[in-house]
Amino acid sequence: MKKNILQKVFGAVMMLGLILSCTAQKETVAISEEEKAVFTSEDDAQVEIKDEETEYEIIIIEPGFYQWLQSIARPEGYYSQHFLENRNQLLVINWNQRVLQPQRFNPNLYQLQIDYDPNIDYGYDVNYKLYNYFIYFQRKYNQRLGPFLPRI
Repeated sequence: MKKNILQKVFGAVMMLGLILSCTAQKETVAISEEEKAVFTSEDDAQVEIKDEETEYEIIIIEPGFYQWLQSIARPEGYYSQHFLENRNQLLVINWNQRVLQPQRFNPNLYQLQIDYDPNIDYGYDVNYKLYNYFIYFQRKYNQRLGPFLPRI
C-alpha cells in the first residue's frame, strides 16, 4: 500500500516537473527611449549594402534603420567577420523560412527571400549591415529569428 502511494506521489512530482520544464520562458528585450524614438522616426534614408566583386546588393528602405545604424548599433569592427557570417547564415535561413509561410508569419514583414550563400565572401561591410538590419528588425517588430536575443 505504501509503495503504491509513493509511486503515485513520485509520478505526480515527475509529471509536474516535466510540465514546468516544458514551458517556454519569454525573455524580453530592453528597448531604450532613444531606440524607441528611432523606431518611430520618419527618417527614410536608405542603406545600400553591396560588394562590387560579388555583384551582391541589398537596398534597405526601412524608415529609421539608417539613423539606428549610425546611433544605436555597435560600431564597425566590434564584431569579427566570422561572427557576422555565422549569425547571418542562421538568420537568413529563419528569415527565408518565414517568407515561405505567409499564412503563419506576417507577409508584410517577410516579403522577399534573401539569397545568402555561406560559401561566398561578401566582405565585412555587407555582413555588418545585414546583421545589424536583422537586429534592428527583430527589436523594432518584436520578432525572434534565432535562438538568441537580438541585443546590441
